[in-house]
Amino acid sequence: MAKPRKTWREKLLDDKDLPKVSVIEGKLSKRWGEGTCAIPAPREVDEIMKSVPKGRLITTKDIQATIAQKHSASMACPMCCGIFAWIAAHAADEAEAEGAKTITPYWRTLKSGGELNPKFPGGVEVLKVRLEAEGQRVVVKGKKWLVADYESR
Repeated sequence: MAKPRKTWREKLLDDKDLPKVSVIEGKLSKRWGEGTCAIPAPREVDEIMKSVPKGRLITTKDIQATIAQKHSASMACPMCCGIFAWIAAHAADEAEAEGAKTITPYWRTLKSGGELNPKFPGGVEVLKVRLEAEGQRVVVKGKKWLVADYESR
């Protein structure tokens, strides 16, 4: 019999021996340079996303910088931070669907350049509605949906 799949919230709470900081070496040093790389626990990314107040925004690059600083590392793993933000968003959506009143405001987390994350629950259309309800202005440039003047938020 197949093992039941984990819920998004179970995935969020599964630290998998994280966080950890590793020395950047081998092929990665060509891409990222010298130093250390922090790999956060999923709930660390969720906590940062939860801390963004209404009317404010954060990018995945901001999350990486916060994680790197917290762990005194040169950088934080961009792939892990992105994946854990995606898990946090789906965990929040799952909780909301089950009636939770307070959830992680994942719609306030943007990709670099102020782009809405099409992989977050509901896609860009739902994110646009939530952001505009908080006073943000969403514009479409080519295939990207962006928050106008996101840097000033």
